[in-house]
Amino acid sequence: MTDHTRRHSVAADANLVKDQTARAEAEARNGLLQFDVACRMIVDAIEKGESWKLRLSVLLALHREALSGLSNYAGNFRPSGVKIEGSDHKPVESHLVPELVEELCDYVNDNWKNKTAVHLASYVMWRLNWIHPFSDGNGRTSRMVSYLVLCVKLALLLPGRNTIPDQIVNNRKPYFDALEAADEAAKSGKIDLSRMEDLIEGMLATQLAGVMESATGKHYL
Repeated sequence: MTDHTRRHSVAADANLVKDQTARAEAEARNGLLQFDVACRMIVDAIEKGESWKLRLSVLLALHREALSGLSNYAGNFRPSGVKIEGSDHKPVESHLVPELVEELCDYVNDNWKNKTAVHLASYVMWRLNWIHPFSDGNGRTSRMVSYLVLCVKLALLLPGRNTIPDQIVNNRKPYFDALEAADEAAKSGKIDLSRMEDLIEGMLATQLAGVMESATGKHYL
């Protein structure tokens, strides 16, 4: 029976850090650096305005930050197949990855004006996980790119300490469930992101409520 409470990539990755404690510490450091890079990208994108586009280079740069010093494939697509433990979804073969990631970027850019920020962020969150373009760090990268798209679409570097990516890390099951629901719909050729959209809407409300609580001392959620 598949355990849908966790999902983890299994690939022939060139891990540079074997010790689990040292790896966890490096991942935590990289996570902070990745968030800082994403924030700078968001501010730069907002300044560019309508000329900004989601590019493949953005995804690769954020992945590089997440896996720096941990993998020889940091900032590069996986060279071979990958399996997701805890999921029935089988990612595409490696030779299809670049084209599908480009299509992901095209979807966001082509629908920038006629889709909501939550929809575009949800699409990125799901589709990048569905493609699973990296040997490791797919979740970390998808969450950060999704957050970037959400902020840029809103033209706002969202305030609040309890960010959407942090909330997902602290409680992964709803996130995994939303991914699985979208994966299931995709099997019949449908894009159904309703679970993911509901999840991101709720987490956005929680992040912003935290700002209000800090400002007023009142409890909102």
